[in-house]
Amino acid sequence: MSASTKRAASFNARGVWAIYRFEMHRFRRTLWTGLAVPVITTTLYFVVFGSAIGSRMTEVSGIPYGSFIVPGLMMLSLFQESTFNGAFGIHMPRFTGTIYELLSAPMSPFESVLGYVGAAATKAVVVAMVILATAHLFVDVEVAHPFAMFGFLLLVACAFSLFGFVLGVWAKGFEQLQVIPLLIVTPLTFLGGAFYSLDMLPEPWRTVTLFNPVAYLINGFRWTFFNVADVSPLISLAVTAGFLAVCLGAVWWIFRTGYRLKT
Repeated sequence: MSASTKRAASFNARGVWAIYRFEMHRFRRTLWTGLAVPVITTTLYFVVFGSAIGSRMTEVSGIPYGSFIVPGLMMLSLFQESTFNGAFGIHMPRFTGTIYELLSAPMSPFESVLGYVGAAATKAVVVAMVILATAHLFVDVEVAHPFAMFGFLLLVACAFSLFGFVLGVWAKGFEQLQVIPLLIVTPLTFLGGAFYSLDMLPEPWRTVTLFNPVAYLINGFRWTFFNVADVSPLISLAVTAGFLAVCLGAVWWIFRTGYRLKT
């Protein structure tokens, strides 16, 4: 039996479950904050965008404006929650020095990443579903392709949780953990059509927006709700899969080289 076959046969499910449970327990300790904040934020978005702007812009692409912004709101929170949870989960062991216990444990890099990223993605999906439930209090939202919606949600959550994991390894302090999410991810989300259709933009801004990868993620997710999108859902799926592949490659490189894991 080869070495790779032996590792596959000795998959450390207990270790993965231990990391997952630890991370989810941290989420439960801050459950009130973790769920109240997205509910309040979603309510404020509906008050501002749904009532103030929505009264002047009734429909976008044939969809009531209040319903149109729901997928964008879910993606906005999903990006933030996935990135922060993925980054914080691996950064805390580095900060406290317990990363050496993880590195010396009888677990492969894949098993360690599976525990952290699985928990981060779970928390982000829960928050996104809470936002969807909150949105139903204000507008009627029907999901045209529910299985595709959940699959897309899970794929994006895993991709950004991996991105957060890379960020958590790269950051030297808690300040750096917030730099990329706040200064890059959030602006790209607002400029990526979270609250408007790309067809509403004049040239050359519409063409410029097509270089924003987040625009494809939002449009692909919106298609699962309304069967309407500014770009092909297949292109959106390809961009999401490509981003996931890049993040997987970065994580593989980190464990192969030990980049900032032991320093």
